[in-house]
Amino acid sequence: MCWPRWGVMSVTLSELSLRNAKRQAKDYLVYFVTVVMAAALLYSFNALTFSREIAALSIMMKTLPLMIAMATVVVVCVFGWLVAYATKFMLLRRSRELGAYLLIGLESRQVARLFFLENLAVGGCALALGTVLGGLLYQAFRAMTLALFQLPYHFSFGFSLPALGLTAACFGLIYLCALGRSRRYIRKAKIHDLVYFDRQNEGVVIQTGRKRRWVFGASIVLGAVGTGLMMARDALLGMVGAGCLILFLFGFFLSFASGVPAFFDKRPARKYQGENLLVFRTLTSKLATMGTLMAVISLIFTATLISEGSGMMFRGLFAGRAAESACFDLYIGVAGDEPLSQDYLDYIQANISVEQELSYSIYQAKDSQVMDYVESGGEDYYRYFDRDPVLRYSDYAALRTIAGYPAVELKPGEYLIHCRGYLEKHMTGYTQPISLGGLNLIPGGVHTEHLLQNYDTGNGARYILVVPDEATEGLPVFHHAYAAKTVQPVTEAQFNELCDINYGLGAKGLNPSYDEIHTKAQEEADMAAQTVLCVFPLFFLALALTMTAATILTIQQLSETERYKRQFQLLQKLGMGRREMAKALGRQFAIYYALPAVPPVLIGVPFLLNLSHAPEPGVMVGMSSPGVIAAAALAVFFLIYGVYILLAYTSLRRNVLPQ
Repeated sequence: MCWPRWGVMSVTLSELSLRNAKRQAKDYLVYFVTVVMAAALLYSFNALTFSREIAALSIMMKTLPLMIAMATVVVVCVFGWLVAYATKFMLLRRSRELGAYLLIGLESRQVARLFFLENLAVGGCALALGTVLGGLLYQAFRAMTLALFQLPYHFSFGFSLPALGLTAACFGLIYLCALGRSRRYIRKAKIHDLVYFDRQNEGVVIQTGRKRRWVFGASIVLGAVGTGLMMARDALLGMVGAGCLILFLFGFFLSFASGVPAFFDKRPARKYQGENLLVFRTLTSKLATMGTLMAVISLIFTATLISEGSGMMFRGLFAGRAAESACFDLYIGVAGDEPLSQDYLDYIQANISVEQELSYSIYQAKDSQVMDYVESGGEDYYRYFDRDPVLRYSDYAALRTIAGYPAVELKPGEYLIHCRGYLEKHMTGYTQPISLGGLNLIPGGVHTEHLLQNYDTGNGARYILVVPDEATEGLPVFHHAYAAKTVQPVTEAQFNELCDINYGLGAKGLNPSYDEIHTKAQEEADMAAQTVLCVFPLFFLALALTMTAATILTIQQLSETERYKRQFQLLQKLGMGRREMAKALGRQFAIYYALPAVPPVLIGVPFLLNLSHAPEPGVMVGMSSPGVIAAAALAVFFLIYGVYILLAYTSLRRNVLPQ
């Protein structure tokens, strides 16, 4: 066959590349949509790093570009693997077509150029669409960030040229690396290599049943050991545990996938029961040659669950700490037995409008009677004090007013306990009297509002005894404190000035252990900044990992559309009803998509439960409790995963089942 001259041929190849690119985007719609979402995610997070508005929210936000950059490196590698895998997969599926181009007279370099251009066109379209979607996604992240800082949001759509340039550079790197390898292969390949390239498979790695059983048993042991080591809260043991889990996943899937055909071959009765034969054929053709891929995807899913759960854990940790520390507009805890320095009071009087203020003392009881009870109940507690902390009722009433809490009554002959919420049930069961200042006092109630009880210079470490004023006569002072309700929130600059006073007093040797300073505005700003710095990158990473692994599974499944179609047409002729065929297809999908997701759940849930217990007690409660975090991480993961499963199942059922 004669082809036109090179100039005309060039136009023909371009048109052919464009036609193939359109067909490729249609045939691999899930892959194309995922690449569009990848571009959107990369652009939106790059836009966050280049936003001056976001950087100006807090001094801590200056580290946001570093955090996003570290996550982006991982995400680019993950998406690069997706593009490389999909490109190789499409090359495998279209190898006969490309070999036909060689047969009709095209040169290897022209076929390589054709394949390169059509994939580059798909990547370019995905980048363009992803950038537009990323602009909207950036607005969503911007709105969430401003909401965390309690600032109003106003929509202002626009593009960041630096973010666009960085996203294009990442995409260029991903596609050039992936397509460069395929281009080199096509240019060196012979017609025979391309025609028979689609017959390549991973192959059964473990051939003998004895070796398979040994590897399977060893992998289960490694999985249990690895999960235990990952929960040991030790860096070195955690690394060893991670290595054991990786070996577990590869050993498990290689031995399990290789053993599926052998299992059914030895049990012919079960093979021919119901739709098992059809499911068996799918397992034989898929799982027996996908052990390594399934292990990699399961490893990615494990990392996804841990990333999502860790993000939720950090969010709960930051919010819990801020809620306890931000109960007063301004608080200064003075270490030691020296009163509050006049330098603080002079600065506050000159620069901060105060509506109500209180200077007071935290006392120590004669013994540790209540503290011993707290420890005896098995509650997590660290002894900041040698004896029970005590607060005068008049100071307690003033603190409640400053914090905006309703007043409480202390009846004669009683004492109150104010504690963190996680101790409420245990403290309510304490009925013993105490003796202070010559008074015998009985319990009068337990209160659990936030009262800054995290630290040794706060209002008691986790709990404090509230007693009549006269009961504190003669008690030693543990430390002094100052709390204030201000007319306007204390600004970041004013907070820094107070810290400078603190450091100056320390430099003079006046307070060697330094004072503790908290402002509601600064605590809330720090919580918001920490959330953006830690939680956003972790969810960015988790979303990228989930989409990549789910897309590869879906590409593998949808690539069998024609084979499934022929299979079900034959089954229809043999008398199988549509309902039975739909049931068999559903079972195939359930097994195929469940296998790589089960080990991550068994590994990730115990790890997240253990991780959520790591912070100090009383922080991870309510919606941030360990059980809620594990359940929420699973829900988010399976929500995204379920979308891919539903899309694949709907598409395959519509295209392969006879009408």
